[in-house]
Amino acid sequence: MDAMGRFRLAVVEWAAEGAGASAAAEIARELAVGTGLRAAVLVEGVSDQVALDALAARHGRSLDAEGIVVIPLGGATNIGRFVHLLGPQGLGVGLAGLCDAGEEGHFSRALEREGLGHDLARADMEPLGFYVCVADLEEELIRSLGTKTVQQVVDAQGDLRAFRIFQKQPAQRERDVERQLRRFMGTISGRKSQYARSLVDALDLTRAPRPLDRLLAHVSAS
Repeated sequence: MDAMGRFRLAVVEWAAEGAGASAAAEIARELAVGTGLRAAVLVEGVSDQVALDALAARHGRSLDAEGIVVIPLGGATNIGRFVHLLGPQGLGVGLAGLCDAGEEGHFSRALEREGLGHDLARADMEPLGFYVCVADLEEELIRSLGTKTVQQVVDAQGDLRAFRIFQKQPAQRERDVERQLRRFMGTISGRKSQYARSLVDALDLTRAPRPLDRLLAHVSAS
């Protein structure tokens, strides 16, 4: 495992505050100094990490090589602990992040508690490097690609028959195709991450979702 991967794991263990938290904290501190770490991007889950890494690769970038580590929080409610450990009152690492619209409050309050703003609205968070999806990552990607292209990606993944069966379920029949696709991607563990990569790979880069695009631009300039 490379240094950025080790730093990511150490920070997650440190934030969990378990028996190994103290040792993990020392590892994180050492790696923060020794790896040329410039920024930590805090995201809700692994699918967000996969999407950002994939979009960076589409632009010929490697975030790890640039000293930018993307850290899945394991849920938005954990944001406060990570901001405290990594931000100005902790390691002093540059911070950025991405969240769903429903979790915006968790992110804004965590930034406020660390002295990074007051009564932060979405427009106030963006200059700090924190961006909010209109609904969630899947909605952003489906809207950018269009449902026809997304279904072509589903077909290429070998899942089209399963999706057609899913569409016929009573709970799905009255939903539009976009909502069906979003729900389908969350029905099996690991499917969101699988589609995060494949949908990003199918994007026209001029139509990339705004939150992802702006976030990558921010960490490039920071």
